[in-house]
Amino acid sequence: MSSKSCSSDEQFEGQAAVKEELNKKIKEQKVLVDELCNLKKNRKVYIQQRNSNIFFVGDRSQTLTSCKKELDYMKKELQDI
Repeated sequence: MSSKSCSSDEQFEGQAAVKEELNKKIKEQKVLVDELCNLKKNRKVYIQQRNSNIFFVGDRSQTLTSCKKELDYMKKELQDI
């Protein structure tokens, strides 16, 4: 019976770690959205390709929209946990 309580404790700790990591990512995403919102309209935005060190020039408004969507998704994911 003690092994069941240990596994539930471990599961709870695992969820706490996931929530903490997700909160950290949400804070980072909020900063990113704020920075993009405060950029002048004529400023260039560079987007990094996934799994690569290559950057391409991107549209500021498009990048802001995708970052906001990702932030909303992360918030929803946090609520579901």
